[in-house]
Amino acid sequence: MDEEYDVIVLGTGLKECILSGLLSVDGLKVLHMDRNDYYGGESTSLNLLWKRFKGNDKPPAHLGSSRDYNVDMIPKFMMANGTLVRVLIHTDVTKYLNFKVVDGSHVFNKGKVHKVPATDMEALKSPLMGLFEKRRARNFFIYVQNYNESDPKTHGGMDLTRVTTREFIAKYGLNENTVDFIGHSLALHTDDRYLDEPALDTVKRIKLYEESLARFMGGSPYIYPLYGLGELPQAFARLSAVYGGTYMLAKPECKVEFNEVGQVCGVTSEGETAKCKKVVCDPSYLPNKVRKVGRVARAIAIMSHPIPNTNNSESVQVILPQKQLGCKSDMYLFCCSYSHNVAPKGKFIAFVSTEAETNDPEKELKAGIDLLGQVDEIFFDVYDRFEPVNEPSLDNCFISNSYDATTHFESTVMDVLAMYTMITGKNVDLSVDLSAASATEE
Repeated sequence: MDEEYDVIVLGTGLKECILSGLLSVDGLKVLHMDRNDYYGGESTSLNLLWKRFKGNDKPPAHLGSSRDYNVDMIPKFMMANGTLVRVLIHTDVTKYLNFKVVDGSHVFNKGKVHKVPATDMEALKSPLMGLFEKRRARNFFIYVQNYNESDPKTHGGMDLTRVTTREFIAKYGLNENTVDFIGHSLALHTDDRYLDEPALDTVKRIKLYEESLARFMGGSPYIYPLYGLGELPQAFARLSAVYGGTYMLAKPECKVEFNEVGQVCGVTSEGETAKCKKVVCDPSYLPNKVRKVGRVARAIAIMSHPIPNTNNSESVQVILPQKQLGCKSDMYLFCCSYSHNVAPKGKFIAFVSTEAETNDPEKELKAGIDLLGQVDEIFFDVYDRFEPVNEPSLDNCFISNSYDATTHFESTVMDVLAMYTMITGKNVDLSVDLSAASATEE
């Protein structure tokens, strides 16, 4: 191992794999190592799930064959026209993946689950709003649909870089409930700080949702890979290999080495040190350079039916905005099934997740679990979230943030792109031909 690498990447979680692929495509010499003997960090099967939560690896027969399960521990859907899809196209990883459109996008409002209206026509039909509110919402959606940043004629006399979202929405007289589902299930904000920030970001987010929804004409703007997210790290591993990257799984310890001025100079595993100029890793590899910023509580349920009140969707996201729950954080419900090849025929896997405020995930997640109906098995888990506190320009260590509770990729991929820019000084070119990524609806 006396070769020197430009970058050593530690951990094969999704963020690390995307970065490894992007840096390899850029022509950097990359070595990618993981202490686990499988890709993906948090992708697992039923056997592993059973062992992790129940202490043995013999799941009961009524759950079907363990081989048919691909359970992502950090499950997230992708926006069809979103940033992650653009990164996948930019790197040409789409040729290794098959996507399928997610059936439904729903929101929890006043104790009930509703389909998220995303266009002026859907707003008119939605039971979320009364008659007059529908008209106001329709006018709001028409403005957003027609808005074009480079054409002042579409701005309605407003400068959205200066007007706050609160002021912008007030112009349409929308009530709190409507604002809630627009902000949290269309613009995908994770809290209410956006209301006092410039409205342009929120309008762009809603436009992305609408364009993604129109893209495949499915029931939601989301897509998800067949066989689950575990396919993504493997696809990036293939990409990295094509460009000369080296992968090593099951490498114990992976100790990061520093020189006398505190800069990274290599990684040691099994008595051998590989030299490098930079290290990219998840927080677990450099615990003394990160701080705990929160915890995520989640439940994983195996069921024999879709989530009730979601039009029998075989895959669906339901967002429960914080205001509807009286909590500080939104709750997210993710459901996938045999239709994406992540469970045996007739079985559904649902996740309920939120930012933990107590040590009692069962109680905290109750509002989401109550929406699931009858469950065959349920597992509870709380994990810590970390963020880096180091100064990468001094030590050349680039550490990703832990995954949040959201069930979509928008925040994850922003972290990746910011890290890429810090590492290379460049931005990823995301002006790609979106038709290069296709998804089936069947």
